[in-house]
Amino acid sequence: MVKSLIMENLLHARDKVGVQDFVLLEDFKNDKAFINNLKKRFQENLIYTYIGPVIVSVNPYRDLNLYNSDVIEQYKNVNFYELPPHIFAIADNAFRFMREECKDQCILISGESGSGKTEASKKLLQYLAAASHHAPSVENVKDKLLLSNPILEAFGNAKTNRNDNSSRFGKYMDGAPLGGHILNYLLEKSRVVHQNHGERNFHIFYQLLAGADNKMLEDLELRRDPSAYFYLSQGSCSKLRNIDDADQFSVVDKAMNITDFTEEEQEGVLLLLLQCCTWVMLALSKKRVKLLLCMTNLFIPFANY
Repeated sequence: MVKSLIMENLLHARDKVGVQDFVLLEDFKNDKAFINNLKKRFQENLIYTYIGPVIVSVNPYRDLNLYNSDVIEQYKNVNFYELPPHIFAIADNAFRFMREECKDQCILISGESGSGKTEASKKLLQYLAAASHHAPSVENVKDKLLLSNPILEAFGNAKTNRNDNSSRFGKYMDGAPLGGHILNYLLEKSRVVHQNHGERNFHIFYQLLAGADNKMLEDLELRRDPSAYFYLSQGSCSKLRNIDDADQFSVVDKAMNITDFTEEEQEGVLLLLLQCCTWVMLALSKKRVKLLLCMTNLFIPFANY
């Protein structure tokens, strides 16, 4: 009788929150059953669901407190299916296979704009940094890996009509706790000179104007108001609700120092941003198109730095 009651309670719970692995669905070939299971779990703030060794996530667009140090400790060296679905389980599985089999591991993150690919990559790095040993040489590399993200996002992400922090480039990270490199590709070059209504240029321009102190802006001869610059105001949307540009500028500045950007290189970056902001004022002659292309080409090598 007790076993029957336990089984009945489990069935009721499954009906309410769905199954943790889509392969356990009775009608696993039915698209409606698939979507319905996702919906049930999402309504209970369960954003992760397995399909065997693959994990499906639904972006909640809010903080669910799923990634703190306590959660990281729970998923360390635990069997893949022992705990509820989580991106940390994917990271731990790859990390353990790398150590035990001494073979490279690959985690592929895919999805449409706004699905959470950028955030997922950051959570993977967060877990790998916490799971690896804490030798000084490793800590230095981990800091650089984690802080490379703010730089990449500042120069490669922008607000679109679907997502306030949309990656406008592809990213392939190759490495281990002792070192690695990041390859960027397919940067959306045209965004430097054109944005659709409701969209922004790359974050770094607005971060500079919002976060730089008055002396820096005075030295660069820049105004704090983005609407003063054609290339920053075509979308009529210079501010974001959930991202503080001033705070992010401080993060990027710190990240550049830790990732070994020299003072000269940082000054060069600021001058390049200045030119991008003000170029339309200078490119009104017959050579406008040629000059504009030159400026765009100057920006791209840095964005792939």
